[in-house]
Amino acid sequence: MEMKQICRAGLILLGLTDTLGVKEGWYDGASIAFAVFLVIVVTAVSDYKQSLQFQHLNEEKQNIQVEVIRGGRRIPVSIFDIVVGDVVALKIGDQVPADGVLINGHSLAIDESSMTGESKIVTKDQKTPFLMGGCKVADGYGTMLVTAVGLNTEWGLLMASISEDNNEETPLQVRLNGVATLIGILGLSVAALVLIVLFARYFTGHTTDSNGTVQFIKGQTSAKSAIFGSIKILTVAVTIVVVAVPEGLPLAVTLTLAYSMRKMMADKALVRRLSACETMGSATTICSDKTGTLTLNQMTVVQSIVGGTKLRSSASPENSSATFESLSRTVTSLVLEGIAQNTAGSVFKAEDGSVEVTGSPTEKAILFWGVELHMNFTEERSKSTILHVSPFNSEKKRAGVAVLAGDSNVHVHWKGAAEIVLALCTNWLDTDGSIHEMTTDKADQFKEYIEYMAEQSLRCVAFAYRTIENDVPSEEQRINWQLPDNDLTLIGIVGMKDPCRPGVREAVELCINAGVKVMARSSPNDKLLLVKALKKRGHVVAVTGDGTNDAPALHEADIGLSMGIQGTEVAKESSDIIILDDNFSSVVKVVRWGRSVYANIQKFIQFQLTVNVAALVINVVAAISSGNVPLNAVQLLWVNLIMDTLGALALATEPPTDQLMMRPPVGRREPLVTNIMWRNLFIQAVFQVAVLLTLNFRGRDLLHLTQDTLDHSSKVKNTVIFNTFVLCQVFNEFNSRKPEELNIFDGVSRNHLFLGVVSITVILQVIIIEFLGKFTSTVRLSWKLWLVSVVIAFVSWPLALVGKFIPVPKTPLKDFLMRCWPKRRKQGDDGATPPV
Repeated sequence: MEMKQICRAGLILLGLTDTLGVKEGWYDGASIAFAVFLVIVVTAVSDYKQSLQFQHLNEEKQNIQVEVIRGGRRIPVSIFDIVVGDVVALKIGDQVPADGVLINGHSLAIDESSMTGESKIVTKDQKTPFLMGGCKVADGYGTMLVTAVGLNTEWGLLMASISEDNNEETPLQVRLNGVATLIGILGLSVAALVLIVLFARYFTGHTTDSNGTVQFIKGQTSAKSAIFGSIKILTVAVTIVVVAVPEGLPLAVTLTLAYSMRKMMADKALVRRLSACETMGSATTICSDKTGTLTLNQMTVVQSIVGGTKLRSSASPENSSATFESLSRTVTSLVLEGIAQNTAGSVFKAEDGSVEVTGSPTEKAILFWGVELHMNFTEERSKSTILHVSPFNSEKKRAGVAVLAGDSNVHVHWKGAAEIVLALCTNWLDTDGSIHEMTTDKADQFKEYIEYMAEQSLRCVAFAYRTIENDVPSEEQRINWQLPDNDLTLIGIVGMKDPCRPGVREAVELCINAGVKVMARSSPNDKLLLVKALKKRGHVVAVTGDGTNDAPALHEADIGLSMGIQGTEVAKESSDIIILDDNFSSVVKVVRWGRSVYANIQKFIQFQLTVNVAALVINVVAAISSGNVPLNAVQLLWVNLIMDTLGALALATEPPTDQLMMRPPVGRREPLVTNIMWRNLFIQAVFQVAVLLTLNFRGRDLLHLTQDTLDHSSKVKNTVIFNTFVLCQVFNEFNSRKPEELNIFDGVSRNHLFLGVVSITVILQVIIIEFLGKFTSTVRLSWKLWLVSVVIAFVSWPLALVGKFIPVPKTPLKDFLMRCWPKRRKQGDDGATPPV
């Protein structure tokens, strides 16, 4: 990029001192200066707009939602709207949003490694109540009083001294930078060769002007003329370098990433790492959560068994034999006590009688069930005192609480995965309040209930309790108290239903048709092992997760997708993309956009390489054969603007199509330039080179300009070549939109930016030819010659159509060449063909 800017600056100086001298040569210098200025302005404005988009997306990434207790009710609030004095509810996986002090908590453990650098988990209680913003809740739950926000927090002071670098380069950008450098070196080599040939031709008297006069005669040509002639040659060589360096490749990546990220936000996907946009297009397997991703995450209790009897509910009134009111008081009090105390959620009853329930989907379903059982949440909580809490985590799959009941007994309540809690029970509670031994037959009966619910795709949660008398530790010793979970008495089992999300079936089928395997429902540990195994087998794996325990799998996967609604901050920090609506359909849209990013880059590469090859070959062949070039510096800078900046704008912002989901994923090592692209590029480049070189050498005859003066006819011929070349690129932009499809106009009317860029290019080309001839060394063309240019350019459309029927080998060109080279070498060594 820097080399190109230096070359442009050099062109301005060379233009000012062209063969016409300073008085007339300023036209060339001013034209080049304006062209350079135009390219720089358009590129700078484009880069600035993309940087603003990245900045906006980065702000969205930092906008964390937290639960704040205001007016006695829990409400979600942006982290930017928290004020001193707010009471914030914390749970496992949350990020502490500000500095504050602990009001109350249960087994609250904080990971302060982001602040202190120590990996040790710190337990918070009334003796160590201070919390620092930016830390993560590793276990437990509680509430805190905010004492400092923003830059007044310890985290804010730390961040104020650190400037975050958001100029992340994606793998594709790195690859394209390498491609651009390689092509630039090739262009520099060609320019050096042209420079040597032109100097040799000039100083040996083989270069003539437009009138056929030899430009340099030894001993007769003045030093001033020789210097001007040398400058003209140097201008041609420098211009070739400017055209050869494809600076539009990295720009196209930036444009398509910025465009895709903005559109993905509208499709409920927030990109945290740019590289994920590209990698998602290569995904071969998606390991998805079931709850909340494939389902609505709106759980409701539809079946319940208490005291060994199925209860009647609003969901199944006809198949039930008992009501909650028919149970003994002992049973109902234990059920309601277990629901109200063994929970991290809450119930708020408004003045109008409406009920608001907060918590995880499972907690909310159980609390709503309690409300259906006429539970008064506040009253039930006041009947007993919490002594200690064992929060839920995915390893033990249960949560426990020890409470001091009104009768001075200590009850330890457990709830969790039904099969696990049932295995811990040695007794069961009957409807009359009596306790019976859990015999093998009774245990099998409860297992049948669980299996029956599971067959109906219900999530089963069991409730159990036990009473302890003399084993309660003192208050100081309760921090490390392991609640007893043996000899439990089973209270009941509930089955919760979570309906499937609308459109999920179609989304999964779309993935399967696109060659992407979808796997769902596994434990976090199994998910991590699955990701590692799939990656070893060469798969590109995307993983969805919402819990803190999903963080290792999200980090290990090629693309981590966290949930924006139910996802913990730990999960979000470990992910690459946040799915804002927790919907699997949005995951499929991310795959679609990922493929679109890669496809758009390939479209632009095909377009730009075609221009590069054609422009270089035309100028090099003309320069070597005649000593003159048909495309001068100003004209090539205009072509450079078309193929770099305007071309990137037009092709890098193509929206994704359904066709993208009908092809297999892009392989990890699949070449950027496919065989189909090589075929299209070769056809268009050969066509342009053949036609324009024919016009260059035989144009005076073909265009019927022989009756005109040699000088004027040469200008007309070169103007036609320039005009035809530009129009060929305009027509080829349409071809590049659909490298594999026959209908290149499909969806073009919906891409307003593409049509705008093409329209502006054509309008500016007309202005350049008809009104700016003094600056571009062109002359006005008659309508017949305009028609000639348009017809020649139009031929590229049917040519591209015919070319798409030409089959191409599946083996990439690079691999084919690598195979052929050692084969030839071995044949030369021993004269025999090696076995295949």
